[in-house]
Amino acid sequence: MAERSFAREVKSLRLPRGAEFRGEGILAVTKALLESGVAYVGGYQGAPISHLMDVLADAEDILSELGVHFESSASEATAAAMLAASINYPLRGAVTWKSTVGTNVASDALSNLASAGVKGGALVILGEDYGEGASIMQERTHAFAMKSQLWLLDPRPHLPEIVRSVRLGFELSEASHTPVMLMLRIRACHVYGRFTAADNRPPAFAPREALAHPERDYGRIILPPSTYAQERDKIEQRLPAAQRFIAARGMNELLGGDAGDVGIVLQGGLYNSVLRALELLGCADAFGASRVPLYVLNVTYPLVPEEWQRFASGKRALLIVEEGQPEYLEQAASRILTQREVPARVIGKEVLPMHGEYTVDVLREGLGAFLDRWAPQLRAAPPSGAGAREVPLVPAAKLAALVPPRPSGLCTGCPERPFFAAMKLLQKETGALHISADIGCHSFATLPPFNMGNSIMGYGLGAAAASAFGAPAGKRAVSIMGDGGFWHNGLTSGIGNAVFNRHDDLTIIIDNNYSAATGGQDIPSSRRAGANRQGNNSIVDAVRGVGVKWVRHTRTYDMRGTLKVLREALETPARGPKVIVAEGECQLNRQRRVRPLMKKAIAAGEHVVRERFGVDPETCTGDHSCIRLSGCPSLTVKDNPDPLRTDPVAHVDNSCVGCGVCGEVADAAVLCPSFYRAELIYNPRPWERLLYKVRAALIGRLQRRRERRRLRFAL
Repeated sequence: MAERSFAREVKSLRLPRGAEFRGEGILAVTKALLESGVAYVGGYQGAPISHLMDVLADAEDILSELGVHFESSASEATAAAMLAASINYPLRGAVTWKSTVGTNVASDALSNLASAGVKGGALVILGEDYGEGASIMQERTHAFAMKSQLWLLDPRPHLPEIVRSVRLGFELSEASHTPVMLMLRIRACHVYGRFTAADNRPPAFAPREALAHPERDYGRIILPPSTYAQERDKIEQRLPAAQRFIAARGMNELLGGDAGDVGIVLQGGLYNSVLRALELLGCADAFGASRVPLYVLNVTYPLVPEEWQRFASGKRALLIVEEGQPEYLEQAASRILTQREVPARVIGKEVLPMHGEYTVDVLREGLGAFLDRWAPQLRAAPPSGAGAREVPLVPAAKLAALVPPRPSGLCTGCPERPFFAAMKLLQKETGALHISADIGCHSFATLPPFNMGNSIMGYGLGAAAASAFGAPAGKRAVSIMGDGGFWHNGLTSGIGNAVFNRHDDLTIIIDNNYSAATGGQDIPSSRRAGANRQGNNSIVDAVRGVGVKWVRHTRTYDMRGTLKVLREALETPARGPKVIVAEGECQLNRQRRVRPLMKKAIAAGEHVVRERFGVDPETCTGDHSCIRLSGCPSLTVKDNPDPLRTDPVAHVDNSCVGCGVCGEVADAAVLCPSFYRAELIYNPRPWERLLYKVRAALIGRLQRRRERRRLRFAL
């Protein structure tokens, strides 16, 4: 059950030639794949391309009609290895994953694929997750593309250009026998637009034909001496072929005016932000017409020296707009222009920052400094409609004062919240524990209010990160991984390794039934996997299968039971790895599943009971231990109704989903008894209505008597 369903939108994937396609960038990419005759598609979910996997899953009927094989891969390495089908056969294949973290996992397969080369077009669609909105370490894909000689596309965030890049990406791959990476930033994934559709094409060559007539090419085997010839082929044949194709098809664009003797070279993905910055500087209009010449690199690797020479000729200075570091494009530009004796001055990180996302404000400052130095006349006379002066920036300090800091955190009702509250209580008894954290929702436990977790090394690598502690006698190391990370990498690199090396540590596997952090996609242990996948595979059985003897299961919402199991794991004299599987369904996915059913039942007049929790303001002491220990977003504060007390009391707002965590925390931590449970009854039965009237009358009588006593006391 993914975060978002595209069941309605995928109907547009059937649009024929000449029809106007409207939708998001992710949908446009899918349509372009089908128009390109792709034979197989795989991938691993992860922002910002999670929704591409969701679209493909919702479009499986259309894919099967065309004879396209699709699967949600177990990892990025699995997806990358799929592309081996294109090495010997004219099969077009595409895979997708999240940026550098996914590429790191897939690097072994990708390096071998790049060395062998391909016969059919091989396209890797990457969700580039760099900048302020990223959830990963700050790295870019460019370095890997250069290292393995994979061509890198960075299309302008404009649906026709994105679709064109997908189509030409396959052709470029086939023309140069090289895999191609197509990079999409978050905004490009979700930009809305339109383009003219073409007919969907079934694969020109189907996998069954390859199986019927298998081919083998000794020159494509990744062993010496073939690898030496492959490296030579990369430089002597594939690179020139790619450069010729890029130039002949005009994959890069020359846009903008010819005013002045300066120019701007930019990554295609930054085009919209650069245009907006130029507009604010008075150098472009609201429709994207720039007075400054622009060389838009929809292909950032390889570069085409002849295009650079033509663009730079007659110009005094070029500004290279390249996000992140090192400044690969700037270095390459200097080398190309020096070799070709073009005297244009190359400017880049002199005026633009070496790190961080190039937002419009960042670009406006850098572009403004460049134009002030090299083309002040362009800013002195802005075109009509572009604005006679710059729009003032809102100081960052003022924004910070208006917008309070809000670190990422677990959702309301998250089943992982009571588990980490239990861990926090446990450490009051045991002292601080070394905890190796992992990628996933549970990584938010490294932030307030839990503040636990000493390192995060990668998806499914929590247990492996604790392996250096070995099996010492005394306090045990603790590691955490999610069910998604367990199936992705953790079963072998973490659990299997701990068994093999006889570790004596504790590994906790958080089983929330989904790949929750990426949007709630199904994984092998999902209880309700779709018709095309086998779910409900037991994590406990898998752990026992690799040799773990000490395995326990607990429900995360049962804090007392969880504390008991945790104490046992840390105190047991049994040697060897210990594993606790803590299970609780992702609350977001549960609400997506339950709420529509509940609304339907209520509308049909059925009897429905929903739980809610609250805090009695007269009982609450106002010490807020519950908030510090739980941190649930629905748990907040409000004014104290007692005029003799000034501390605000705890309060449960309307976002409560009735999970009961607040009450569990208060009970397990022996906090104040101010929490209460209420039942909201829809379409009540006759006896429930009568019971309500009796209760209301009795409570009302008691309240009136209390008020009378208060008045006498006041007098």
